[in-house]
Amino acid sequence: MRIETRRLLLRPLEEADFSALQKILGDPRVMYAWEHGFGDAEVRDWIARSRARYAREGAGHLAAIERTSGDFVGTIGPVWEPMGSREAWSVGYILRRDRWGEGFAREGAAACVRHVFEALGAPEAAADIRPENAASRRVAAALGMEEAGAFVKIYRGKEMPHLIYRITKERYESMKRERGNIYAEI
Repeated sequence: MRIETRRLLLRPLEEADFSALQKILGDPRVMYAWEHGFGDAEVRDWIARSRARYAREGAGHLAAIERTSGDFVGTIGPVWEPMGSREAWSVGYILRRDRWGEGFAREGAAACVRHVFEALGAPEAAADIRPENAASRRVAAALGMEEAGAFVKIYRGKEMPHLIYRITKERYESMKRERGNIYAEI
């Protein structure tokens, strides 16, 4: 599975990505929505679970590589996951802190929404976002997603509220035909 945009190559995570991914997932400021930075075992598990998802579901968190520099800037990808009472293709993105604000999350997530609709044939794409994560909420809005509910994830024994953002295939198709939005740019 490979997804390309104007500036990014999204490709399957590999064991060789451990060091670059650990610098991102291990950073508690990057992982503030998870409320902790990941240790080595958790990063290795992230890679293993992502690779298992590729085989099982045909998608998962991918390495986000800047095409011009070859720089590993984060992990972005579509993941089949529970959201409240149902499951959906959720688009996730976690970027290196020094690359925040460059539009990579928006660009990579838009390509993943495109992949969910055009390659996976899903009727909708979603994102689950902590309410206080204003940057991710702005990315979801730029993708044409609208807030569509809330649910609570239990993570490490703690209740963590999440908002659900969704975009339908019809809304996506409509945005693709319009000029001046993210789907016209990628």
